[in-house]
Amino acid sequence: MQDDGSASCACKGIRRCLKCENVKGKEQLETNEPKAVHQFLYDPETRLAVPRDADSSCFSFPGVFLQEDFISEEEEMELIRTIDRDVWNDSQSGRRKQDFGPKVNFKKQKVRLSSFSGLPAVSRSLVLRMQSEASLEDFRPVEQCNLEYLPQRGSSIDPHLDDSWLWGERLVTVNMLSDTTLTMSLEERLKEAGLEVEEVQVSVLLPRRSLLVLFGEARHRWKHSIRREDIQDRRVCSTFRELSEDFLSGGAARGDGGEAAGHLTELQRDACIETAQILCLFLGHFIFLYIINLVKVFLLIWKMWALY
Repeated sequence: MQDDGSASCACKGIRRCLKCENVKGKEQLETNEPKAVHQFLYDPETRLAVPRDADSSCFSFPGVFLQEDFISEEEEMELIRTIDRDVWNDSQSGRRKQDFGPKVNFKKQKVRLSSFSGLPAVSRSLVLRMQSEASLEDFRPVEQCNLEYLPQRGSSIDPHLDDSWLWGERLVTVNMLSDTTLTMSLEERLKEAGLEVEEVQVSVLLPRRSLLVLFGEARHRWKHSIRREDIQDRRVCSTFRELSEDFLSGGAARGDGGEAAGHLTELQRDACIETAQILCLFLGHFIFLYIINLVKVFLLIWKMWALY
């Protein structure tokens, strides 16, 4: 609690949520001047950015893969029950989070893995399913971040690029509990559309239970954000990240990167063992039934032989 008895929040700098706005006043937090923004909507079928007005034309928007119904309703509810059993920590901009991965010092670009023991067990089946997609066949996540967004808190996340020195080419997110919109923004002249405006925004609609992958230009050139107005109900997302190639090759200089690969190997091995155990149980059950039926046939033949 703060001195005036109001609830505190985790916002720092220009970050804000409804709690700190109620305390400090919204006017004091408005620091950005309004910009001329051109709005587009991403079409996952054509992979084009379609203008919301008739003043401009469509342009190709590469680097986004969206798969609807990646998980079922039953899987979603089980994942949420499991996630909610862990502790939620307050985060900036009205969010709560759970981090599973290496401890990172982003300023010094170093990683410490002494307390890292792999991703949650519930994520194993998700990772294996991701790897069934051709574009994610070699995806090896070493970090999972669960984020909770609530309209009551004014949850959001500002436009940003995830660090490239540590995290790899693909950012993979499972969206749960409600539909939302990911806003991709570019603060430069967009030659593809011939636009001279200060900022271009492309809205990517994320259905509930969908899988989103950002890579290429959508990963490294376009910033991504979740706006407050696009959170209408509780939203929980799980984002998975892989290590960058540079970090893997130069891990000794920036931390114990080799240990991250080791934990990842253990995760994949355990997942494979778990799958193999299920197959063995199924095969054992089949063999057991086969033997039982074989014994029944033998007894029937023996009884018939005894009668004659």
